[in-house]
Amino acid sequence: MKRIFDPIHRFIELEDGEMRLVGLPPIQRLRRLRQLGLAYLAFPSAEHSRFSHVLGALAVGERVLQSLRAHSGGYFKDENDFQLQRRLLRISLLLHDVGHGPFSHSCEAVLGRRHETRTAAILALPDVHAALEDAGVDSFEVLSLVAGGASRYPVLRELVSGPNLDGDRMDYLLRDAYFTGVSGGGYDFDQLLASLRILDVGGRPQLGVDGRGVVALESFVLARYMMFATVYFHHTTRMFERVLQEALRELWPDPSALDPIGEYLAWDDFRVFDELRRTGSEMGRALRDRVTIYGLAAEFTAERDLSVFTACERALRERYGDAVWSDSQEELLHRLPLGTSMHSGDGSAPTVWVGTPRGVVDAREASDVIGKLSGKAYWRKIFVDKRRVDLDRARAVCREIDARMRRESEPLPF
Repeated sequence: MKRIFDPIHRFIELEDGEMRLVGLPPIQRLRRLRQLGLAYLAFPSAEHSRFSHVLGALAVGERVLQSLRAHSGGYFKDENDFQLQRRLLRISLLLHDVGHGPFSHSCEAVLGRRHETRTAAILALPDVHAALEDAGVDSFEVLSLVAGGASRYPVLRELVSGPNLDGDRMDYLLRDAYFTGVSGGGYDFDQLLASLRILDVGGRPQLGVDGRGVVALESFVLARYMMFATVYFHHTTRMFERVLQEALRELWPDPSALDPIGEYLAWDDFRVFDELRRTGSEMGRALRDRVTIYGLAAEFTAERDLSVFTACERALRERYGDAVWSDSQEELLHRLPLGTSMHSGDGSAPTVWVGTPRGVVDAREASDVIGKLSGKAYWRKIFVDKRRVDLDRARAVCREIDARMRRESEPLPF
């Protein structure tokens, strides 16, 4: 047993088979990938790695499964079944991010592939495959859980790659909030953990929460929203991600060259910076020295501002052409990690189920807070190239349009 100290979960214990996996190059590579990509340019302490996160996700999975055994023990056939699922869950969480590329999600838009699509090739590497066999888990079952495919363990799939109560999300919210200093990203982890249950939904086992844990679930949902609003979609982060993608397109003119898994794994955050320094790329210098090539002209975070956003974008493009670009996240996040359909009854809707005295219900029925927050959230930003556009004038144009359109929308006095 290896004990690793962690600021979020205190001690994380790894068993021998897990340590063999951790020692392999594809997992050690995660030390060289920042968990939050370029967010450190807005939040200077956000330097933590994917490696620390996957260890944290494993720790969350261990605590979740122990809690489920205490409160929903009937789900496990016997001790052997529990131990098998425990090994599978821990190792799947340890490997769930192994396919990430440099600067995490930022490079996916350039390479045209999600990180989960790399996982199969990594698990098939001889040393990884052998380590999985030594650890007593099936690589196909690990892949099914990590990639969200069909699995004979639906509860484990939810804990590894589900849209709601997965170990990935439970750890990264706490970890990212800690390293960015954003207190709004915290939630009542202990209470949520103690409230997790395996519920019968339409004759199928589904991960959910006991009715007494609804307040903890509310704090979890609000924490996720706050982290997206404060950190993940921060304008500085989004602006430098644009710079990074332009730099990566220069660095990787043929994205398919990184399709071979060996070539892909040879890249990490450090190598990207080294290569950009070698090429003398302007975008590379901007990333290295935090040069703000683009400036934020306007930002809109409410649905009612869509018409104002559209009008501002159109006006700036008419004036400045391709020196203007916009960033719209309206389709990428809901205010909740919940689906939009209710009352499906068969457990297929991507929602959180709550066990109450009147039966199992959708979280939006169990909580007015969750019910009222359901729906899309909007983060729209307009940037201009400061090398070609007077930023103060661009902002003034948007302010004038905003003020005029709000005056026009006011009701006439009687």
